[in-house]
Amino acid sequence: MWKVLGFFQKNLVWAVPIFMVSGLIFGALVDPSSLKSLIIPLTFLMVYPMMINLQVQQVLSGGDYKVQFVAQLINFGVVPFFAFFMGKVFFADQPLVALGLLLASLLPTSGMTISWTGFAKGNLIAAIKMTVIGLILGSVATPFYAKWLMGTVVEIPLASIFKQIVIIVFLPMLLGFVTRVLLIQMVGESKYNKNLKKKFPAFSTLGVLGVVFVAMALKAKDVIASPMVLLSFLLPLAVLYLVNFLLSTIIGKLFFNRGDAIALVYGTVMRNLSIALAIAMTAFGNEQGSEIALIIAMAYIIQVQAAAWYVRFTDKIFGPVPIPEAHPQFEHST
Repeated sequence: MWKVLGFFQKNLVWAVPIFMVSGLIFGALVDPSSLKSLIIPLTFLMVYPMMINLQVQQVLSGGDYKVQFVAQLINFGVVPFFAFFMGKVFFADQPLVALGLLLASLLPTSGMTISWTGFAKGNLIAAIKMTVIGLILGSVATPFYAKWLMGTVVEIPLASIFKQIVIIVFLPMLLGFVTRVLLIQMVGESKYNKNLKKKFPAFSTLGVLGVVFVAMALKAKDVIASPMVLLSFLLPLAVLYLVNFLLSTIIGKLFFNRGDAIALVYGTVMRNLSIALAIAMTAFGNEQGSEIALIIAMAYIIQVQAAAWYVRFTDKIFGPVPIPEAHPQFEHST
């Protein structure tokens, strides 16, 4: 079980397309309406485990205000508007798809923000803070941005979105915090960090793949009728991520040290696609939600692949990890 979940977690770039295709096949052969009842439990399975490892208390530690401010300025002052522009250009006649692109851009940072920052030897403390701040701000801001930017072409159920955000973000965040405290009390912090901490993201991955499967199954007949629809999502998504990577990299190189710059990149490029999927599938009804969810599911393919490649080029972009200076040994004569 753990090996299978771990395999899917490490290979999301392949697992997501496999579950998308499986959902399409299922929805084409069988009436998928029975899957609707799985949306809420799968959503909880997707969000709650990631919240257990979220270290909310890290936000209270200061010292990096500049990089935190710039990260959120990019996250909420630049990326959503560029995503909205991309939606206008590529999906002018598909407002629900454009809304899906906007939702994906409005929820910055995920647990992978911290992981990728660690892989690239960036500032982990800064990345953790960006993750918590971005998640909270994004959850509060998303309904307003969606209503402001897309409210004229899509009916935005503000009350429903707020309700679902409380259920799928803030309630799991509270439960995750309580769970983490209780587990540490039961097994000790050392054992928790060594054994338990690494297991929770695998359950989130299972929830993600389950929601992707259900979304594709519910839209299977429409997608099969127009198979090029999914492929048409790849170009705007690739452009969105490319511009985001370039912007954050340039700002990071110009204004921050290596560690903070890497945290800035992953804190502004990685999107919380899990929560975007959850909002799409729970706040907009099954029919609209499934259509909105399609482009968010495709974003996983671009995001995971791009983040992995960026790690490989990190040293070329920002230079190697600085080697700590050796302290000279002084001999004292007696």
